[in-house]
Amino acid sequence: MSETTPAQESSAVVLIDKEEGETLLSVKVVSSEGLHPSIYIAIWILSSGSVILFNKYILHTLDFPFPIFLTTCHLIFATLSTRILERSSNLLDGLKVVKITQDVYVKAILPIGFLFSLSLVFCNVAYLYLSVPFIQMLKAVTPVVVLLIGYALGTDKVDCMVLVKVTLIVTGVIIASYGEIEFVFLGFVIQGLGILFEATRLVLVQKLLKEHKMDPMVSLYYFAPVCAVINGLAFLIFESHLITWDYFNHVGFGVLFLNCCTALALNVAVVFLIGKTSSLVMCLSGVFKDILLVVVSVFLWNSPVSPLQVFGYGLALIGMVWYKQADCNPLLLICAFTATTLASTMMVAHGGMSLGSILAKQP
Repeated sequence: MSETTPAQESSAVVLIDKEEGETLLSVKVVSSEGLHPSIYIAIWILSSGSVILFNKYILHTLDFPFPIFLTTCHLIFATLSTRILERSSNLLDGLKVVKITQDVYVKAILPIGFLFSLSLVFCNVAYLYLSVPFIQMLKAVTPVVVLLIGYALGTDKVDCMVLVKVTLIVTGVIIASYGEIEFVFLGFVIQGLGILFEATRLVLVQKLLKEHKMDPMVSLYYFAPVCAVINGLAFLIFESHLITWDYFNHVGFGVLFLNCCTALALNVAVVFLIGKTSSLVMCLSGVFKDILLVVVSVFLWNSPVSPLQVFGYGLALIGMVWYKQADCNPLLLICAFTATTLASTMMVAHGGMSLGSILAKQP
């Protein structure tokens, strides 16, 4: 079986067959191949954080309780945008090379699209029940789910030491969940299902991109319409009879359009990040993003964060660092654990108040 290798050029990504010397794929992207993975990670963190805070603002602050409609708008916008880019740019030149047969479409595109829709709906519905900090703490378990699904699908080999690290992460998330001040069981279950669907989708997307040599933008081209149809049907069943024009007038079509643009940027960033790195790297990168979101949401909405949550989430983050860096200095992990313990102890010293309440009292 012939091998392929990317040839780096300043203005093009060229995929060449090593044995035949034939150019299989040529997509012009200015300096795209020369970008360091950290650039893709930074762009994804910025876009992902923006979408999360923006969606929370619309669903909660602006009192627009229609997450399925919101995600449907995102996907319709992505569908139309990719079609426009196909005709007006060279970002989707990969469509000329990638051959999607009916078998691939049924076995790969449709399942991923279905999981994508479920993930979007469930994760956005969770914002109606849970605080942003708690949701981000729960999302810390996503890399664990990705790993377990990788074991189940045979893409990763079982490693006992990795399972120990995974146990530490899960323990931290359980402690953080137990310490949640505004715990809602229904929201917890919904977010858990959203994480399961998202982790499965990430593994399948990575497999599809690598096995079928599919360009990241091409994958979005195929996924978006499938997800839009599924979400649209869900909207008709669950939300269409509740939504009125008063909600649109209150939020404003300009806000919804900007939200769709932000979501499109996230979708593009996700497929590029997975295509250039891996689904696991994306999840690990999300740890830093989650910490930022917890801090930002505390300041924006005065979201309560209990001492037990700080300890549990800190424990989960330590497990994530240990998982990511196998040769990490044990002294560093001990220092991180000590800092986490001190932080939660200081909060208890304030009378057990939440972090939001403590910050709110500061001049």
